[in-house]
Amino acid sequence: MLFNSLEFLIFFPVVTLIYYFLPHHVRWIHLLLSSCIFYMFFIPLYILILLLTILVDYYAGIWIERSDDKRKKKYLVLSIISTCLILFIFKYTDFFYSNVQSLSHLLGFNYPQKTMHIILPIGLSFHTFQSLSYVIEVYKGRQRAERHFGFYALYVMFYPQLVSGPIERPQNLLLQLKQVKSFELSNLIRGMRLILFGLFVKMAVADNLGYYVDQIYDNPDRYNSESVITGLLFYSFQIYGDFFGYSTIALGCALCMGFTLMDNFKNPYFSKSFTEFWQRWHISLSTWFRDYVYIPLGGNKVSWKFWLLNILIVFALSGFWHGASWTFVIWGLLHGIVYISEKAISKFKNKIVILSLRWQRIQDPFRVILTFILVSILWILFRARNTDQVSAIIHALLSPTQNGDNIFIESKVWILLFAFVLFDFLLLKNRFDRWCSGIHPVVRWSVYAVLIFSILALSSVNQFPFIYFQF
Repeated sequence: MLFNSLEFLIFFPVVTLIYYFLPHHVRWIHLLLSSCIFYMFFIPLYILILLLTILVDYYAGIWIERSDDKRKKKYLVLSIISTCLILFIFKYTDFFYSNVQSLSHLLGFNYPQKTMHIILPIGLSFHTFQSLSYVIEVYKGRQRAERHFGFYALYVMFYPQLVSGPIERPQNLLLQLKQVKSFELSNLIRGMRLILFGLFVKMAVADNLGYYVDQIYDNPDRYNSESVITGLLFYSFQIYGDFFGYSTIALGCALCMGFTLMDNFKNPYFSKSFTEFWQRWHISLSTWFRDYVYIPLGGNKVSWKFWLLNILIVFALSGFWHGASWTFVIWGLLHGIVYISEKAISKFKNKIVILSLRWQRIQDPFRVILTFILVSILWILFRARNTDQVSAIIHALLSPTQNGDNIFIESKVWILLFAFVLFDFLLLKNRFDRWCSGIHPVVRWSVYAVLIFSILALSSVNQFPFIYFQF
């Protein structure tokens, strides 16, 4: 079920209303059943895969808590392997076979082509990582194993963040699910504000941009370099608006019922470096890799050679998490290389000169622009379907401007993009729901009216699925 669908327009108020009318001790049943219905709107049978993951990690958590140190590690490893195996089968099997075939042909062997064409269960990467965070936290002793199967299942399946995050830790979400939630009008108002803003960002901004991005990426040879540059710019804001819009709606839906989810974005395109970018972009994923991969590998408490290796491993895995393609792996590795380069340059600069505060302020806008340009260029690898399309985009980007067509873009698209950037700037220090509380009521209701008008009248005629659903 999509957040921007008619079905959800009915589903959300009904689920929220029933939730508050039910007594606390049965609310978990209602939310669990509702989450199952929400998930089964995609491919109903795939809920069995989700159930299998839940069963594995539920019992693994109990066994880990009951066992001594040696057995704890054994159960943890078995849980990780079992959970990741499910992800591998559905997400990476075809990728594995195609690469084995290519390698065998290169070596002169006749390896038969195998393609299973498995449909990836929606949100599998997200709830896999959420399940893994639970068993790891239990293993570390930072979370008690959950004995109530229903609450644990709900922790994994909670519908607002089920298919695209944020990837929550059990200390936050699992604890909240057990708390008695009373109706608070302020939570409902703030939640509805977030939903409204998220729908605007997704439907009015991201989907309008996506129409032109698809044209350019599908036929890069047709357009001149100026149009291709516009396509790169548009995709940067399309993927941000698409994912940020989903996350904002998710936060709003949860808040309407009194649940607080972590913020997944904090104005990433105002970052002054790649380091800062990854502190602001998809925060739940970047902190997941930090806590469960980077730090266990030694973090920054190892020699510089191993630190370099740790960084590259983390970014390569992050890329591979996003998709079963070498373009994603290369995208992750290049982010890692830029990240390392920034750290090296920063240390070198600190040794040579101590920059004054005034000089830093002058520098900051240029650093923001440079970071945005580099991030946008690397998005090519993220958006392209394969390496051939990457080559075609780069060739079109570098070709003379007089060659190819100039894409025509409606004025409403530029207006909506400007409005989105303006909102992003205004919300640098506050989230939309809180920002609204601090402005004059006339201005606030004017903002509501503009957002509603944009959604109803200016949304794209082409409805795009949320980009991160494919992960």
